[in-house]
Amino acid sequence: MTWEGVGVVCKIDGRMYADIYVQILEDELQQSLEYFNKFPEDILFQQDNDPKYTSSKAKNWFEDHDYEVMYPEPPKGIAELLERVERELERIEVATCQELIQSMPRRVREVLKAKGGYSSY
Repeated sequence: MTWEGVGVVCKIDGRMYADIYVQILEDELQQSLEYFNKFPEDILFQQDNDPKYTSSKAKNWFEDHDYEVMYPEPPKGIAELLERVERELERIEVATCQELIQSMPRRVREVLKAKGGYSSY
């Protein structure tokens, strides 16, 4: 999934292991980038620490194809978690908060129009 939308989707039968994951990267990820007219240097690939994602096969594939990958590091206790949250909240610019607040009437109208169903937000 990208800012521009969902890319190429594939069906996985059974369990996914590192080999299958790398094949998906080779096929569907590459096709998705092509579809959105993007290149590896245009994106930051984010994933969790599942073993198939952190396998040497997957890491080598990303390295060989020049992708920047972000793996989350779990916080070491509640204090570190709160510290991270505060640090991220401080990075939000005032203008962003103002834009979100100004958009609320429009968002509420759309939700009411959809009678609580799906909206474009």
